[in-house]
Amino acid sequence: MYKQLSSGVKISITRSISTSFEAYLASIGWDEDKFSMEDYMVIWQNYFKENAAWIEKIPTDILLSSEFHEEIAKKMDEVITKILNEEPTEKQKTEIAKLQKKLGTNYKFDCKSEAAYVEQLLKDKLK
Repeated sequence: MYKQLSSGVKISITRSISTSFEAYLASIGWDEDKFSMEDYMVIWQNYFKENAAWIEKIPTDILLSSEFHEEIAKKMDEVITKILNEEPTEKQKTEIAKLQKKLGTNYKFDCKSEAAYVEQLLKDKLK
């Protein structure tokens, strides 16, 4: 069912998953101990209901299908795994190192998205 959707709708679904996941992680300060898949699901559902036009482009019978929900769950796993495994860029590492030296901090980060969060956090502290 998911495969039958237009590429634009699939891209929008992927974007809603990644955007809401990164926003959720930022809201918990990227603290693994605070992570709850149930809480993330609530955030994602609110995100796509309020911000995503793709939901209106999918026929109701597909939206209500358990097969579609299973396929979306698999897509979520893929997107989340990709986010968590994408290496920080050298530019991010360099910038964070400079900021941490200025601020005397020692934040750790494991992936590109977390590095973006840490970099913004450090820039905000400099203000």
